[in-house]
Amino acid sequence: LLSCRLYCEEAKDPKRRSCQTVLAEALDIVVRSFAPILPHLAEEVFQYIPYKKDSEGVFRTGWINASSAWKKPGIEEAIEGACAMRDSFLGSISGKNALEYEVIIVIEPGLLFELMEALQAEETSSASQLNEIMMASQTTLLSELPKETPSDANIIKGTFLINLEGGDICEQSSYKVIARPIAKAKCPRCRRYTAESSSTPCPRCLQVLAAGKAST
Repeated sequence: LLSCRLYCEEAKDPKRRSCQTVLAEALDIVVRSFAPILPHLAEEVFQYIPYKKDSEGVFRTGWINASSAWKKPGIEEAIEGACAMRDSFLGSISGKNALEYEVIIVIEPGLLFELMEALQAEETSSASQLNEIMMASQTTLLSELPKETPSDANIIKGTFLINLEGGDICEQSSYKVIARPIAKAKCPRCRRYTAESSSTPCPRCLQVLAAGKAST
């Protein structure tokens, strides 16, 4: 999830920058957390953080002060739900390379489907947050099984309990996961199977490369 955003997206792409922001916030909180018991280590780490130039040090800049902006209702449940579906997907391919597959997730209209839509607005994507969590080359989010689904398709069924607002909103939702070998070639840049040819980058990487050339 992190490596794809950090190494495949354009340097100033919001996806890459948001990933860096999360990592920076996590590092700041972790260092401040262990500072009382490992003061020398915390101070050394703090002094080597590249974006904290001329810092007064970890002990002179206060305790943990996480912004309330990080607390967005439904995000935790959306990630946990996506991880549950990812476990179903990975279990169905038994140790094989997840990037060699595309995933179809089927959820009836409801709260769980809406949470997944927050992670993937498009019906099919190879670059959405949902697909990054699934670790596949491509993820499709549907509200019903595709008509062309073979009768012998390996359909993994599961349920997920959504608990929001301290239990005021509680909903048990079911989902189906179908893993299919992807028919596209491996992109030589991002290593996902989303290219038309193994010698040509996928459309997303071509776009990133073109943007990089335009900015130089």
